[in-house]
Amino acid sequence: MKQPYFVVVLAHSLHGRLRRIDIPQKAVVVVLLLAVFGCFSVFGFVSSYVRMVGKVAGYNSLRREAEALRTRYNNLQKEVSQTKQDMATLQSLASEVSNAFGLRRQLEGPPDISSESSLVPTLGETLEEYNFLKSANLTTFRNSHPRLLQVNTRPTLWPVEGRLIGPFGRRSDPLSGQMAFHTGVDISGTIGTPIRAAADGVVALAEFAARYGRLVVIDHGGGLRTYYAHLSRFEVIAGQEVRRGQIIGALGASGRVSGPHLHYEVRQNGFPVNPYSTLARSPVARATRPDLPF
Repeated sequence: MKQPYFVVVLAHSLHGRLRRIDIPQKAVVVVLLLAVFGCFSVFGFVSSYVRMVGKVAGYNSLRREAEALRTRYNNLQKEVSQTKQDMATLQSLASEVSNAFGLRRQLEGPPDISSESSLVPTLGETLEEYNFLKSANLTTFRNSHPRLLQVNTRPTLWPVEGRLIGPFGRRSDPLSGQMAFHTGVDISGTIGTPIRAAADGVVALAEFAARYGRLVVIDHGGGLRTYYAHLSRFEVIAGQEVRRGQIIGALGASGRVSGPHLHYEVRQNGFPVNPYSTLARSPVARATRPDLPF
């Protein structure tokens, strides 16, 4: 049986020749099916590509949100650290005020009996009490540090002659440019300049300590310690007794620094306190430091 077919006639425009092409119906059907299948395939590829583009856009959006959250988290961490530093300073100040107020109340007596008569001691009684308290404090301090016999335990000495280049408190970090809490003061100088102990004490630490570089920590008793950081060399070892003015190291640029200087800290019970008051009382400061900001 003869199969149906399609006839295609082609005519040449110049020669006038005619060409007849017989195309079976099945071939046409197959071509149409292939065309339909191709259209579906192209549509599938296009839709898959569109979905992939959408997923990539969503992923990029999530990544940007994650980076923003990470930045916010880091900022919050810095704020928390700053808040802790501020709280430490306020706690130290509150402790000092509380101690001063407690001493005053002890001298004046409780309010219910202070009006009966003056409880403020006479000059002779004051001197006797002062000598007694001084002896008691020295005994307590020596008991906590059996080998320590020094009495100049308040850090009143300028540790190195130089200019203040970094204040205590909030400031712009010279390396990162971000606001940060500076727990001490920076004093400029040349590498190798001797660093002296600000008061009598015992060396609690003399080693390399990360961002502090070569660090010496002196314990003066009663929870009071001084820190000397970024040294170029050590002149003392841990456990050694030192006296006020004794050389403990040399100025340097070790650790996290932008240039040679001494980072000097005063800490009370582990909390940083402003060393300006002790530095200002130094004879060197009064004689040679008219540029101090206090």
